[in-house]
Amino acid sequence: MLENVLTILQTPSSSFALLGVLFLIGFGLYLRRIKLTTSILINISLMLALAFLLHQLRLYHFPQGGSVTPGGMIPLLIISFRYGAGVGALAGFVFGLLNMIQDPFILHPIQVLFDYPLPYMAMGLAGLSRNFILAAIIAFAGRFACHFISGVVFFASYAPEGMSPVIYSLTANATYMLPEMLICCVILKFLPVERLLRAMDKNTPNPYLAANSNTR
Repeated sequence: MLENVLTILQTPSSSFALLGVLFLIGFGLYLRRIKLTTSILINISLMLALAFLLHQLRLYHFPQGGSVTPGGMIPLLIISFRYGAGVGALAGFVFGLLNMIQDPFILHPIQVLFDYPLPYMAMGLAGLSRNFILAAIIAFAGRFACHFISGVVFFASYAPEGMSPVIYSLTANATYMLPEMLICCVILKFLPVERLLRAMDKNTPNPYLAANSNTR
């Protein structure tokens, strides 16, 4: 029995499937600790609608998936800044499902996991830092890691002859992810993020204000 399990886990898709499922189970358990108020749910809904709208305004769309948008991840980043990584990951999970319905490119059930829910949940990592630019870079790095894994495991056949799947996935994902990240960082540089966070949902504790008050 143990030998059969080990044999299955030797295949990359099975290993990453287990990793993804364990992450989702852990996240589900973590969500039980989060108190979702009406205000939080309303703000998540508004930001998801804005993110969905921005993703319609594509600057470029790649045939195998992936788009460059005018800051389509900014609403998810704002949610993460305001409510923390857990709520940000929840918003990303919902957005990933919406994105899958809007723009599906499905080769394998595990590929769906690493191209839709998980990468957008990774945008919640922005809630781990109070430096908005650094937080955005961390979030995009997490999202890139998910798409990169998907590219190596499931899109290797799309690589040109003689090209390593690793190089192909790295190049293909960086082609749209890097411009998307740079656009978001520029927007965050000029957007009055602090003012937005102070104005959003004044009845819910603000982790940004708490962090700043501790540094004074």
